[in-house]
Amino acid sequence: MNQASYRHFLNYRIPFKGQIFRKVQVLPRYRYINRGERMMSTEANPPEILLHHHSDTIAKLIFNRTNKANAIGKQMLLELRENVAKLSGQKGNNIRCVILTSASDRVFSAGADLKERSTMTKEEASSFVTALRSCMNELASLPMPLIASVEGAALGGGLEIALTADLIVAGSNARFGAPETGLAIIPGAGGTQRLPRLIGPARAKELIYTARKIDAKTAYEYGIAQYLVDGGCAEEKALILAEEIAENGPVALRAAKRSINSGIQCPVLEDAMEIEKENYQLVLETKDRLEGLSAFREKRKPNYKGN
Repeated sequence: MNQASYRHFLNYRIPFKGQIFRKVQVLPRYRYINRGERMMSTEANPPEILLHHHSDTIAKLIFNRTNKANAIGKQMLLELRENVAKLSGQKGNNIRCVILTSASDRVFSAGADLKERSTMTKEEASSFVTALRSCMNELASLPMPLIASVEGAALGGGLEIALTADLIVAGSNARFGAPETGLAIIPGAGGTQRLPRLIGPARAKELIYTARKIDAKTAYEYGIAQYLVDGGCAEEKALILAEEIAENGPVALRAAKRSINSGIQCPVLEDAMEIEKENYQLVLETKDRLEGLSAFREKRKPNYKGN
């Protein structure tokens, strides 16, 4: 089989329930070549985090330590922070949506690398968790919308990563849980704060106190996941959502995220309304706003530039 045929084989998709597609072959560790192509990695120590530009406006952060269930160790954390910094900086200026996903649809992330953690001193463990917490804040603070595509286990730190997203798409094989109290610790990278803000204190306490794992359907019913799709289809659904989001004004998308995330923290509604007012004023000054009005008047698709 020549290289072109091999690539075609690896990329082949079978239609599955409408717009969502099922992957024929799941590769345990891969790297992307250009856009949308997969090949087995030949590197001795492949990157544990991949930053792939699906298009000019959509990027993927891919967890690529699947031989260790995407357990978060020092190297994976370092690479994740480096790539988040890229998206927060100039390289992310044209990106309108980011998808968090895994190189395998068998696992999202099983949480912290407990084997590595067992070798740490108390001071080293504290330092690592502080860095992990900072990384979760950096992810949640990305200026563009963030979608988590979850297949398989999202446990502990894996759940905390997913909770940084604006939207979560769960495959039916996904499992969610905060098992930390079963290890005599607590979620330390945002789980005790983001989970109750998402699903309410009572549900969050239930999951954290019992260390119970829940299936995708229960996670959807609890409000952890906003979309529930067939197993193996989460990334395809996330891409459909990302493409729908990316059609909209990029300055407006960032202003909307900033307004919602900042405003919801305000205990007084009037203060939150001021945040909305400030962000609305920013979009009033853009050429994209005028382009949107022109496109509406001329009954055509707008061509937003992000200015």
